[in-house]
Amino acid sequence: MVSLCYRSRMTLPALPKQPSQVPWPAQDWPTGQLRDVDRAAFNDLVGEAFAAKVTPNLGETHALLVVQGGQVTFERYGDGFDAASTHHSWSMAKSITQALVGFLVKDGKLDISAPADVPAWRGDARAAITLDHLLRMSSGLKFIEDYAPGGGPSDVIAMLFGEGKDDVAAYAAAQPLEHAPGTFWSYASGTTNIVSRIASRALGAYGADFERFMRERLFEPLGIRSAIPKFDDAGTFIGSSFCFMTARDFARFGLLYLRDGAWDGQRLLPEGWVDYARRPTFQQAGVDANRYGAHWWLDFGGRGSFSANGYDGQFIIIVPERDLIIVRHGVTPLALKENLKAWLGKLAASFA
Repeated sequence: MVSLCYRSRMTLPALPKQPSQVPWPAQDWPTGQLRDVDRAAFNDLVGEAFAAKVTPNLGETHALLVVQGGQVTFERYGDGFDAASTHHSWSMAKSITQALVGFLVKDGKLDISAPADVPAWRGDARAAITLDHLLRMSSGLKFIEDYAPGGGPSDVIAMLFGEGKDDVAAYAAAQPLEHAPGTFWSYASGTTNIVSRIASRALGAYGADFERFMRERLFEPLGIRSAIPKFDDAGTFIGSSFCFMTARDFARFGLLYLRDGAWDGQRLLPEGWVDYARRPTFQQAGVDANRYGAHWWLDFGGRGSFSANGYDGQFIIIVPERDLIIVRHGVTPLALKENLKAWLGKLAASFA
């Protein structure tokens, strides 16, 4: 029996419905004019992003897309990019992985409150880790999430590009427990790849078979045609980092969540699953990070917003109270990360 503990009684901003006169973008995106926006502030921010191929405050901006009320109301690309260009998801893929788990919860194949199905953990303290702990980055497992070159040991680099790349989930699952599950929040890409392997085990599908599941349940219903998910040699979707799409297709994924997991009259994700994604996770005092939900970040577009965030400045920001989605792709160095965060907050705030 599937647990419904992911349902939340916490008051969250209501998720708006698709306006009756606006078609769903299963084929082409409907377009409209920018509205309810401080045009001067918006234009200044866009001008800053596209002032040069590489700007001093934001680095490179490759794509910027705004969706309001289900319509694309602004779209601009940097030099060498256009609407057909695919962009690196990096960690935005984590939020895609959360959706895949949602389908399996809906099918009765996974229970997020049950111990995670990781055979290597049976018989030791890690057996207490639940799927919910993993989705909330609260497993307690050791994992060094460090991308800085020459910055010392990095489990994420070893997992994606070094000794762990052939079986990313096995590398991550082999890490020892440093904290009791549920007591310590620590963002870790290895966690998502463990979740991805759990999804494959629940479905009994790996590699091409799992990709078929992704296309049938997620990409095809939304009209996403550009998606290129990547798998390791063990057949695990590298859900921490690797799914390429166009900006418009990333916006389609964002619209699924803005519309509470329903699409054109059909419920794709379980009822309450999007609220589960945006319900804040416990984070210990002193954490130098934004609030986190369940494989989605919170507040990058203002209080009540939630977002899929990726390395180098990839974002799908969802602002329910404004029926707004902002998609941004580019290459923003880590040293400019806070600049981009502030810029995105100002961009979202420019909408009334």
